[in-house]
Amino acid sequence: MKKRFFILVLFLVIIPIISIGAYFGYTKYKNIQEERARQILLERRITAWKLLRVTLEKEIRNFKGEAGIVIKDLSKNWELSFNKDNLFPSASLAKIPIMSACFLAAEEGRLKLERNVALKSSDKLSGSGILKDAHPGTTFTVEELIGLMIYDSDNTATNILTNMVGIDYLNNSFKAFGLKNTNLTRKVADFYSRDKGIENYTTAEDMASILEQIYRRSLVNKDVSEKCLKLLKLQRVNDRIPKYLPVDVTVAHKTGLERSVCHDVGIVFTCKGVFLICVLTKHANSNSVPSKEFIAKVASPVYAYFEQL
Repeated sequence: MKKRFFILVLFLVIIPIISIGAYFGYTKYKNIQEERARQILLERRITAWKLLRVTLEKEIRNFKGEAGIVIKDLSKNWELSFNKDNLFPSASLAKIPIMSACFLAAEEGRLKLERNVALKSSDKLSGSGILKDAHPGTTFTVEELIGLMIYDSDNTATNILTNMVGIDYLNNSFKAFGLKNTNLTRKVADFYSRDKGIENYTTAEDMASILEQIYRRSLVNKDVSEKCLKLLKLQRVNDRIPKYLPVDVTVAHKTGLERSVCHDVGIVFTCKGVFLICVLTKHANSNSVPSKEFIAKVASPVYAYFEQL
């Protein structure tokens, strides 16, 4: 009788207690091991991030010009920056905040995205874009003009949009977006005013700020942010940030190119993480080829950092 009672207690009480203890012991051990593995990976990532800075410093030393750079690991909020608040002529980078301001104007009822606009000869500006060669009277919606301004960097489309919303509205919008050193004192392709010393400026810090707002869907609202991101992904000039990256890597970016300045800023989506990269340059070279190569050589090790994670 006592033996049967002991066996009953063994199966109903003691073994379950031992099993539960073993389970929780194993779970605790497993959690400790996983936490240790996470810590090791984090330490390796920190080391790789520090080595990335060393690599970028070397590229900057070898560049014959001035560079303003912001690199940001968007999952960790880690940032590497060099001269991030230095002013650079913005060139076509100004089209990112102009795009954002146009969508803001649409949200406020100042601008109708579906409105048809007829091209006029007086709208046409030289430089990048296809509208300078289009027939006067050709119509485009406001939203189509915003798209052409971004993925084709069309100066004429930018001119039309600037006239529609006004430079004062644009500058006020830039401030509303939290941009500290980005301004518009002349139209983007007004080279006559530029030659008189009237210049538009921005910084790597401001470009990183507006791109991060777009990425985090906090620029105006989610809908506006997604429209901006979609257009930036359609960028047709890929001779800088994407140059040494695999062709299947998505890059949402905008280039800028004028006399003595060459830029590219964007968001790079890799399978191991997403990063911001903003590289603004000024140079005294006879052409922009060395600057384009420098930007590509900055982007390449940043991508490699994520690939090795």
